[in-house]
Amino acid sequence: MIFLQKILLFLLILVASTLYGYSNQMPLQGAITGVIVGIISSIIYSLIIKVKTGSIAGIFLGLVAGISFSYLILLPLDSIIPQEIQQLIYILFSYTGLFIGYHKGKGLTGPTLMRLFKDKEKEEDIKILDTSVIIDGRIADIIEVGFIGGSFIVPQFILQELQHIADSPDPIRRSKGRRGLDILHRLQKIPTIKVKISEEDFPKIKEVDSKLVALARQQNAKIMTNDFNLNKVAELQGVPVLNINELANVLKPVVLPGETLTLFIVKEGKEYNQGVAYLDDGTMVVIENGRKLIGKSIDVIVTSVLQTTAGRMIFAKPRDEEQS
Repeated sequence: MIFLQKILLFLLILVASTLYGYSNQMPLQGAITGVIVGIISSIIYSLIIKVKTGSIAGIFLGLVAGISFSYLILLPLDSIIPQEIQQLIYILFSYTGLFIGYHKGKGLTGPTLMRLFKDKEKEEDIKILDTSVIIDGRIADIIEVGFIGGSFIVPQFILQELQHIADSPDPIRRSKGRRGLDILHRLQKIPTIKVKISEEDFPKIKEVDSKLVALARQQNAKIMTNDFNLNKVAELQGVPVLNINELANVLKPVVLPGETLTLFIVKEGKEYNQGVAYLDDGTMVVIENGRKLIGKSIDVIVTSVLQTTAGRMIFAKPRDEEQS
């Protein structure tokens, strides 16, 4: 495809130059000029096509910055410094700006360049949704009650992953995928936020989590997830993360040692003679000597509270034993 484009470019220049030569009674000179210009243009085209758009933009901006900087330096010294030295300074700063712009511009893309002209304050409130938080669905409830706002990005590769899960032969995975797509439709209907499907992709990166981190760094955005491993990887690379599970743990009611709770013991615990009950928010309560009380509602006294990365666990004992 690129070779065909170069041939067409060459022929276009050749025909234009030949026609110009005919109009000036110099067809041979026009054809020769067309061949020479076509070859040079093809070479330049071959070099430019290999350079990324960000690098080209960086070269242009660096060159402009170098020339402008040189002009500002030489403006008050124009009558003092000889012309030859001035030209040398222009060349030096222009080339320096060009090479700096080329290297710094490698990471620039079309969306990144467009963000330079947008309101910075708005762009700082971007959040990228991953598959786990979309399937989970609680994000929609949190947004609807107004605790989180701003702009939300759903990458195209995340949408493709959701579609793949929704088409799975496994009924459980298929149900999760369809739930995720329903949640996305629900988010798009919330008037207080903006939901955008991003076409940005990173073909050289295979892992979806790594793509999310790369996109968040490029967009200067936060990642919203329930994935513990993605959370840690993103934090290691300096990308801020909003974890819905961590938020849920923080919002659980505070239970202090010495408090009395009324609980229904549902099963036995892992250790000998333990019973297990649950608070309304799902927090596990391990009750010492509670195995014989399975299937009953009793009053217990909290003895200790253990906070772990997986959540919170409460230990208690029957109130009657405490009193005796």
